[in-house]
Amino acid sequence: MKTKFLFFFLACVSLNTFAQDEITVEKYTAHNKGKFFVSWGGNRDSYSKSDVTFSGKDYNFRVDNMAAHDKPKGWHVDYVNPVNMTIPQTNLQLGYFITDHYSVAIGVDHMKYVMTQNQTANVSGYIDGPVHTGNYDNTPVNFTDETFLTYEHTDGLNYINTEIARHDDISKLFRLPNIDKVQINLTEGIGGGVLYPKTNTKLLGKDRHDDFHISGYGLSAKAGINFTFFKHFYLQGELKGGYIDMHDIKTTRSNDDKASQHFFFLQRIITVGGIFKV
Repeated sequence: MKTKFLFFFLACVSLNTFAQDEITVEKYTAHNKGKFFVSWGGNRDSYSKSDVTFSGKDYNFRVDNMAAHDKPKGWHVDYVNPVNMTIPQTNLQLGYFITDHYSVAIGVDHMKYVMTQNQTANVSGYIDGPVHTGNYDNTPVNFTDETFLTYEHTDGLNYINTEIARHDDISKLFRLPNIDKVQINLTEGIGGGVLYPKTNTKLLGKDRHDDFHISGYGLSAKAGINFTFFKHFYLQGELKGGYIDMHDIKTTRSNDDKASQHFFFLQRIITVGGIFKV
């Protein structure tokens, strides 16, 4: 009888120990729900050509198929210098996992948009001003000398957005047994938000204008790959594309003067970040 009782006792202890071991071996990275994350990084940008309309008291004209480019800083200490962090093209995001696979986030994509100065584009409309005057009907205009127009969103083309994203652990495809040391995830998301650019413009001989203004909205989608190291740190690469519609761009100090445009964009993004529970 005593032997049976001892055997039963030892079996219970063994089962309890085994159960505790099963609990303790579960990896931190196995579940995401309830975790916060923050990331910071940089981007390179490409833009589709855009028809830009400029209107004011004594002019109303459209520049067809305006070409534009970004303004990269390159590999530079300003990305981590608190004083100059807004000079490069940057991405900031704060997020929270609502489930193991889905997160919600808010972010600022600080892009830069610069009209290509050395270009000739067709202009349609009328201008009655001291520097340029006349009627234009698909008239080719060369912008190289900068007397007609300089135009950029360089501090910057700020896309303030919210985003929902899905995350999937694909570590097993690479036979990584200990996902708390290195984990590989795929992520896809969609988002939307407002454009808050600081537009730097010289228009038809008027004084240069450079000011922040809520100018429109944007929609976006992304796909990326995430490498998480030692539970809490990650490196992420993304492709993010979308549509921007800015219908109320400030071009001078006068409320009569404004511009409008819409175009597609593509970002190539690299960020570093941290993921943690509070």
